[in-house]
Amino acid sequence: MSLTKSTQTSIMKTYNRLPITAIKGEGSFLYDENGTEFLDFTSGIATCNLGHQPESVKKKVTEQLDLLWHCSNLYHIPKQQELADLLTDKSSFDEVFFCNSGTEANEAAIKLVRKWSGKDSIVTFTKSFHGRTLGSLSATAQPNLQEGFGSMLEGFYYFPYNEFDSLAKIEELKPAAVMFELVQGEGGVRQADKEWIAQLVKICQANNILLVVDEVQTGIGRTGTLFAHEQYDFEPDIMTLAKGLGSGFPIGAMLAKGSIAKAFGPGAHGSTFGGNPLASSAAVETVKEVSSLLKHVNSTSDYLIKELQHLAEHHSSISEVRGLGLLIGVEVKEAASYVTKLRDKGVLVLTAGPTVIRILPPLNVSHQEANQFLSVLTEVFQVVEEGI
Repeated sequence: MSLTKSTQTSIMKTYNRLPITAIKGEGSFLYDENGTEFLDFTSGIATCNLGHQPESVKKKVTEQLDLLWHCSNLYHIPKQQELADLLTDKSSFDEVFFCNSGTEANEAAIKLVRKWSGKDSIVTFTKSFHGRTLGSLSATAQPNLQEGFGSMLEGFYYFPYNEFDSLAKIEELKPAAVMFELVQGEGGVRQADKEWIAQLVKICQANNILLVVDEVQTGIGRTGTLFAHEQYDFEPDIMTLAKGLGSGFPIGAMLAKGSIAKAFGPGAHGSTFGGNPLASSAAVETVKEVSSLLKHVNSTSDYLIKELQHLAEHHSSISEVRGLGLLIGVEVKEAASYVTKLRDKGVLVLTAGPTVIRILPPLNVSHQEANQFLSVLTEVFQVVEEGI
């Protein structure tokens, strides 16, 4: 496949783009300009949680297109209010701020923490990923991503993830907040230990330290519950969402308890496009659809992880299979080579760091599609180990 001169030169080189020109998506499949079909187990990096062009979402967005595309947040927007009510009804939070992405949601959370507490200090954890704007990048404890951008925002402390020694440091520091992912997606699909989280929550609640949970990748059904923290038996003070919230329409959200949200008054924060009528329409229907799929997500997760573990028993190149719901990681020596070979055979997956194959099927993936993926993956591992 050849790229045109304009494609090669007019878009900034912020991505190492793969040799696919995506033209169409339908359900669990993506199609390129030549009509080649790919089984898409990336879901737009956990964004198209209902697959491509889900009919119910498409219908609601089409209806909204005939009414209103955009207006100022200085006015009341009915679909935005409906979405806020839906999210608060389905969670332990009281108020929502809408924006356009996960990094913006995390920026809003950082600002709210500082505004509410009057303090700068926030603890995050090694290998975390919270975004690429300056504040969210400062929260991201990956020095390689921060290189070349000068001084990071002051006030962030990075402690080891899942290590109990970190808890004593947090108790001693008494920061304004602790910000964390319950499954580190970009950091290698690493799940938080439940006992570690239980002790972290206890320390934070005893010391008036806010619990900020980044559910940008884990939220909206991806881990088998609508929000991953439901599986850890605690209520965060602040939660951030994006990715799967809008089925591909750009939308992010920061949710907070009322006592904390009141720190934001008029003019404290804003977003021109946040909670846009189109994105809100997509999100309302997405949340409703995903909420009805959670049993299917868990049964599919059980099946896939069991089969992947069975594959690992027969292939020494797999050192571990881990994950929660349909956010699954397979640890190998060099993930990129497997991703390339899978793509060559019509299956799309991602990496999560250099050694983890990240598997993110749509939440409504069929059993037949899951078996198609497993069949191709098994073939790829056989080919790699035989050195063909």
